[in-house]
Amino acid sequence: MYIVMNRFKVKRGSEDTFIEIWRNRDSHLKEMKGFNRFYFLKGKTDENYTLFSSFAEWESKADFEAWVNSEQFKHTHRNTGNRPNNHDIYYEPAQLECFESVL
Repeated sequence: MYIVMNRFKVKRGSEDTFIEIWRNRDSHLKEMKGFNRFYFLKGKTDENYTLFSSFAEWESKADFEAWVNSEQFKHTHRNTGNRPNNHDIYYEPAQLECFESVL
């Protein structure tokens, strides 16, 4: 199993906008070989930001890499950062974290 998480620090007051971006996203993940599940998570809020994470479970690293190199990935990410005010909602850049299952 291979887990891929993106951690996002979203400026306070921009949470609803960020959630809507993800709600309206056409990811095509279910079309991909090796894709198991996806979660969109909301974490702690501090004085400057709210933490969010996207969590995707894949059968293997190779399946995830096939997704990253796919037309579906390009389509899903074609407007990332280009939507009005998107750059204004982030407290800092997203962090990608990848994990291989060992047990």
